[in-house]
Amino acid sequence: MNHRLHDLGQRLRSGETSAEALADEALAAAGAPDGEGGRVFISLYTDKARAMARASDMLRKAGIVRSPLEGIPISIKDLFDVAGETTRAGSVALDDAPAAARDATVVSRLVAAGAVLIGRTNMTEFAFSGLGLNPHYGTPLNPYDRAGRRIPGGSSSGAAVSVTDGMAAAAVGTDTGGSVRIPAALCGLVGFKPTAARVPQDGTLPLSHSLDSIGPIACSVACCALLDSVLADTPFDMPEAPPLPGLRLAVPTTLVLDGMDKTVAATFRSALDRLSQAGVRITELAVPEFAALAAINAKGGFAAAEAWHWHRALIEKAGSRYDPRVLMRICRGADITAADYLDLLAARAAWIAAVERRMEPFDALVMPTVPVVAPRIADLEDDAAFGATNLLILRNPTLINFLDGCALSIPCHAAGEAPVGLMLAGKRGSDRRIIASGLAVEAALAAAA
Repeated sequence: MNHRLHDLGQRLRSGETSAEALADEALAAAGAPDGEGGRVFISLYTDKARAMARASDMLRKAGIVRSPLEGIPISIKDLFDVAGETTRAGSVALDDAPAAARDATVVSRLVAAGAVLIGRTNMTEFAFSGLGLNPHYGTPLNPYDRAGRRIPGGSSSGAAVSVTDGMAAAAVGTDTGGSVRIPAALCGLVGFKPTAARVPQDGTLPLSHSLDSIGPIACSVACCALLDSVLADTPFDMPEAPPLPGLRLAVPTTLVLDGMDKTVAATFRSALDRLSQAGVRITELAVPEFAALAAINAKGGFAAAEAWHWHRALIEKAGSRYDPRVLMRICRGADITAADYLDLLAARAAWIAAVERRMEPFDALVMPTVPVVAPRIADLEDDAAFGATNLLILRNPTLINFLDGCALSIPCHAAGEAPVGLMLAGKRGSDRRIIASGLAVEAALAAAA
């Protein structure tokens, strides 16, 4: 099932397969007794997916193809409203919440495009961690090292594993501090975080409305571009990859290369060497604003302040049902004053302006998505280790959310090696430029592998 969306579309058009057959394959993978499906899905749409697939096949026979996603199985994160269902956000604290009255806009767009929804994927509770651990529904294991029981990355943990394990051809997740790009990087997939305003967020349970965005996880940059076009309701024309000679990439020397393990350091350096040999102009760039972000967010930042605003009534009612590690992070927001929040807004505006000026001469920033390979779950049982690892894994992606930018995570490791993601990032509104650059970078890395 790990086919490119384009390949699946060709197979459907030629009659080699059907939407119902693809749905059956995905559901079989999700239901395999020795597989990860029980930890990947919070709700599996067994009957609904087959009904959607049969409807897609009937429309295709009548000559009606609603989009390039027609008949293709897609998973959705458990943050999106689906009419008649309770949105739990990976928690049990919302078990008694009323069912959604209508679909989230992104769900409506997927359905209108003819995608076959396979189910709602597991996640870090309320999306508040980059590791992907969930004490309520279990933690899907990273496909790279199941025996070692490594994390999948989060918060869109089930989303990534649904794709690696053939339970969906692609997935839709959210990204507040890397929650699409981190699991993509750690699981060897491509993840795209768009400019936040690009995809409507109504009907999506928020973490931080200042930082949240909605994006795809898939097997290639082209797959992410196609799914993004549906989510953003833009034309399906694929951006043209620019020539590699002359592509200008800046490697920040501030913060983002700190703390790399040996595998990530060697893999990232090798990727840069391959791109340079292909003609890409790579420049090192000091970005002192990156080092200042920790101080700006010292009191918890937008995530803590805005999460506390949303959760405070629910915590009073059902706080004992929260994952304690998530609850602790949300409750930091209780001490953030209105003046602190206004200071944060002003600091962000100045920070964005300064970083964008430094980025101006370049097509994109390039950095490791995550500075370490996926750690073992057993190594995160201690709260101190959990906290330090979570901050390290979130560090680089979070910079781009604070920038209100867009970014791709692209695999840059050799086959059989631990997955490592290379992140291409641009300023807000440069989504198509980043996707186009990503197509070129992806091709160069594949050619040199």
